[in-house]
Amino acid sequence: MALITRSHTLLHSRSCYSSPFFNRPLSLPFPTRATRLRSFSCATSSNSTLSDSIVADLLDYLNESWTHFHATAEAKRQLVAAGFQLLKENEEWDLKPGGRYFFTRNMSCLIAFAIGQKYNVGDGFHVIAAHTDSPCLKLKPRSASTKSAYLMVNVQTYGGGLWHTWFDRDLSVAGRVIVRSGSGTAYLHKLVKVKRPLLRIPTLAIHLDRLVNQDGFKPNLETHLLPLLSMKHEETSLESKEKSTAMSSKSSHHPLLMQVLSDELNCDVDDIVSVELNVCDTQPSCLGGGNNEFIFSGRLDNLASSYCALRALIDSCESPGDLASEHAVRMVALFDNEEVGSGSIQGAGAPTMFQAIRRIVGDLANNHVGESSFERTIRQSFLVSADMAHGVHPNFMDKHEEHHRPELQKGLVIKHNANQRYATSGVTSFLFKEVGKIHNLPTQEFVVRNDMGCGSTIGPILASGVGIRTVDCGIAQLSMHSIREICGKEDIDIAYKHFKAFYQSFSSIDKMLTVDI
Repeated sequence: MALITRSHTLLHSRSCYSSPFFNRPLSLPFPTRATRLRSFSCATSSNSTLSDSIVADLLDYLNESWTHFHATAEAKRQLVAAGFQLLKENEEWDLKPGGRYFFTRNMSCLIAFAIGQKYNVGDGFHVIAAHTDSPCLKLKPRSASTKSAYLMVNVQTYGGGLWHTWFDRDLSVAGRVIVRSGSGTAYLHKLVKVKRPLLRIPTLAIHLDRLVNQDGFKPNLETHLLPLLSMKHEETSLESKEKSTAMSSKSSHHPLLMQVLSDELNCDVDDIVSVELNVCDTQPSCLGGGNNEFIFSGRLDNLASSYCALRALIDSCESPGDLASEHAVRMVALFDNEEVGSGSIQGAGAPTMFQAIRRIVGDLANNHVGESSFERTIRQSFLVSADMAHGVHPNFMDKHEEHHRPELQKGLVIKHNANQRYATSGVTSFLFKEVGKIHNLPTQEFVVRNDMGCGSTIGPILASGVGIRTVDCGIAQLSMHSIREICGKEDIDIAYKHFKAFYQSFSSIDKMLTVDI
């Protein structure tokens, strides 16, 4: 949820870094269920078991998805494995009723859809939209910095993070690089993830800041938030000095960091021509709590919603007969840059989703689309904007409106705001809750206090873009925008079932309500 402001593989032994699925390459299948169940808890002595496979798979997804690029790549892998056909936006499409398709943009935005066998031009689209990005630190274009005897990394803040939570964590880097091919005739887009702890932002000792507990920890985000990479080594010879100078002149980043990246990618340092890296927490996502009822993880906002939506789409049409009686098109839209306002080519502010809908309508009509075909399609469509929600904090209950205090493990939260910070209306709320009611799935409702500001989502952006009916909802969580967040295990299962039920039954429910006569 956005604010109102808009090849080093050595892991620590006997720690939660050593889970069997943590180092799994994207090209390999998931580990066996038995292996995963032994790996969930950070506490190695845990004998807990897990009953819901969706939670197990979410943890795998979170541990693969250190960045928005990795989240999109993992979603792509799962869609291909499920039989979805990869499309390219710059090529012609040949779509068929009953077909399942997807495309990516910038490898950080993804649109996937399944076409009902009984689709007719003008029928609606049933969409669940979420976002792949989370607040984080990103390396600046010139990240190399030296302070005292330390090699430091210059970073910029992305989104509205709780930046004090990034101090004293075992950090690393992940993201994408552009690599020159061996022959020098092409450039390759590659993802990289350095799994070992590589960086750290140390706090100042209390002896040097005696009033920190009374006055609060208020770091300067430009000068105090630089991660430490290494000690600066003294040059011992003229030859080493010349080598260091040559390497430094070729890169805006520390030669040591570039060497780490080249080792991960198995390429020469000189072949790396561009980097786009996030600073990431190396601690794996896992179960926690006395009964392992919680999920402890970074990036729950909003990868938890993204994964539940993705799996719901895949599972709602995995069998040939699942789309046999469907008139609508089922769609998932995962956008980037929500945390900074969605104003990018890969964000919800771009016309990506609506261009895709128009192309699908045109293709299925053999390009003989009447003047009102797209407009009729939008009028019959429905969008679920899925973003994480504020669960009531037991130590700060007064921060919630007295009668709207969502709890963990109690189902999806429907978000309301009279000032349209959320796109929910009485009609859209009723329809979405009716889906849950028919399938015995609980829902909750949230309204922010009148004396507090309200965050927003991609819901109002998409709803106002072309006038699609929209409901804003989310999974309740604690520690939103912290480097380490919390949500309830049962809520993941409920969200997945609610989203799947939405795809399977919304068409019949929608026919029962008439608003504009």
